[in-house]
Order: sequence, then C-alpha cells, then structure tokens
Amino acid sequence: MTERRETAEDLFTTRIGQAVMLLHGGDREEARNRFAALWSDLGDGGDGLHRCTLAHYLADTQDDPADELAWDLRALTAARALPDGQAVRAFYPSLHLSLAADYVKLRRPAAARDHLERARAASAVLADDGTDDGYGGGVRAEIDRLERRLREW
Repeated sequence: MTERRETAEDLFTTRIGQAVMLLHGGDREEARNRFAALWSDLGDGGDGLHRCTLAHYLADTQDDPADELAWDLRALTAARALPDGQAVRAFYPSLHLSLAADYVKLRRPAAARDHLERARAASAVLADDGTDDGYGGGVRAEIDRLERRLREW
C-alpha cells in the first residue's frame, strides 16, 4: 500500500513539473489548465505541500491581478498549515515576494511594502553560498528590484 501511495505522490509531482515546464516555456494557458486540473484532483484535503506549490504556480498563470492575489494568498495559507521546518521556511520569501508584486499590480503600495519587508526578513533562511542553485540569490535580486520600484512610486 505504501508503495502505491508513493507512486501516486511521485506521479502527482511529475504532473506538477510538466505543467511548470509549460509555464516556463511560455504556454500559460495550457499550464493554467493543467494546474487547475491538478488542483481539482487534489481536493480540499490534499497534501499541503502540493496545495502550496499548485496555488503558487496557479497565481503565475492568472491574467487578472485580483485572481493572482487570491491564488498567492491560498499558497501562503497552505504553507502556514505545513509543519514548520527549513523547507517550509524557504517558501516564505518567494510567497511574500509574489504577494508584494500582486499588491503593486493592484496599486496597493502599503500592502506591497508590508509583504516586501516580510520577504526580505524571510530571505535570511536562504543559502548565500550557491548551494541552492541560485534560488536564494534570485529571490533576493527580485526583492531588490521590487524595492527600487516601490521607492520610485
């Protein structure tokens, strides 16, 4: 039984990865469709890590900034429901950065600054030494860019 569950988990993760590749390849509509199907398959009681990941990526496929915000808020809610640990804490910089960007699009600078500060504080858990395949540096660079944009606003 455990083997079957692990296989189902692996298959679900693979399907997420395939949709991510579509998104990064520029096919937002197909990625959105696949993420939405995965979200439906997962259901309300599905794995919290998958819920967080899917909601975070679904946000990136939205055309309406309000919809993007709603999905990013779902991702943050799912992350908060996960047991605390290094892996979970590593999500917070990106989640708060996305929320800050959402609030910029919605012309809500105070909320954007609040989440940008949270992203900056949370980024302390990210590696500085290149062991994270550039993820930490990339997130910090995006925080810096958005911070500059907000200063000009």
